Amino acid sequence: MKEVSNKWIRASSSGIHNQGVFAKINIPKDTYIIEYKGKKLTKKASTKLALEWEEEAREKGEANEGLVYIFELNKRYDIDGNYPDNVARLINHSCDDSCESVIYDGGIWIVATRDIKKGDELSYDYGFDMSHFIDHPCLCGSDNCLGYIVSKDQRKKVRKYLVKHKTPKKAWKALSKKLESKGK
Repeated sequence: MKEVSNKWIRASSSGIHNQGVFAKINIPKDTYIIEYKGKKLTKKASTKLALEWEEEAREKGEANEGLVYIFELNKRYDIDGNYPDNVARLINHSCDDSCESVIYDGGIWIVATRDIKKGDELSYDYGFDMSHFIDHPCLCGSDNCLGYIVSKDQRKKVRKYLVKHKTPKKAWKALSKKLESKGK
């Protein structure tokens, strides 16, 4: 992977999900770190593309590989960030995030929500709803980790669901094994 032309960050191997983005230097809170770039698509086009990617991933047995890089820009448009030059697409989800996405000047920016130390991996809440949470296991390993990539405002609902239905216990066991194998 080529080096990022940004004074704040570098892309490198990640324990969360293959590749990640790390602080090259200390990053102060409220810093606009990098723009999430890509092709601007209508909602209809981005939905079609996401469904095609999801179907392809399921056929290959890679349904949980995080292959969709579509980011909501506004009510009419999304950004397809699946381009090699869009290093921001490598920022992983974490249940204990250090960044957030902000719409600014017609673009999507990743902004530090706290001071980030040199060497720390950048992360943000992907904001997924709970409709297909079982398909999106989280491997962030934070103390706050729910085990699934779900937005903060829906984690309580997912916890209640897990307790009530007890069926995802197998998913929890599988997740625990993955975390143990990654040394978390």
